[in-house]
Amino acid sequence: MAHPPPTQQQRSRDLILASGSRYRQELLERLQLDFSVIVPALDESSAGDETPWALAARLALAKAEAVAARHPEAVVIGSDQVATLDGRDVVGKPGTHERAVAQLRSASGRAIHFHTGVAVVCSASGHREVVTVPTTVHFRPLSDELIEAYLRAETPYDCAGSAKCEGLGASLLESIDGPDPSALIGLPLIELCQMLARAGIAVLPGIPS
Repeated sequence: MAHPPPTQQQRSRDLILASGSRYRQELLERLQLDFSVIVPALDESSAGDETPWALAARLALAKAEAVAARHPEAVVIGSDQVATLDGRDVVGKPGTHERAVAQLRSASGRAIHFHTGVAVVCSASGHREVVTVPTTVHFRPLSDELIEAYLRAETPYDCAGSAKCEGLGASLLESIDGPDPSALIGLPLIELCQMLARAGIAVLPGIPS
């Protein structure tokens, strides 16, 4: 007789997501874990000479540690993402239609590199781990008409790069290169499952640490 997948988290410590991102919350919900959300107050500006991957890793760890300092018995997840156009200019969330148009015009026929940092911290146990997962998104040549049609249909103004790969933004792309599709959305679940296991939280029984 087949058994349904477990829906109860087998753990002894509370799990906290240190993020206000609805995308990260939705991704973590896919793992069927009980967790709470605390948004850390943090200066997210670059130190100046940091590489994009180093910045993403530092901020992910800083977010997790800020919340773990107040909740030392919990396992805390922090995450951050830095995107660059052709590996140079930082690409942020557009916020407005005009900025989204400018981003997509710049990305036309080029590549945006996403560096997604994820950290897992537990102050009580001394556990502290952070990794960065890379993803490269290749855009096909985009006409102004296509850009306008897409932005009016999906309004992705809260997404770095102005394209939701999990939605209509897929129509703008040639390819996506990376080890974890969920990393592009903001939280690399493949890596996170292993990190949680090493921190003492099993997503499913039998997952190796």
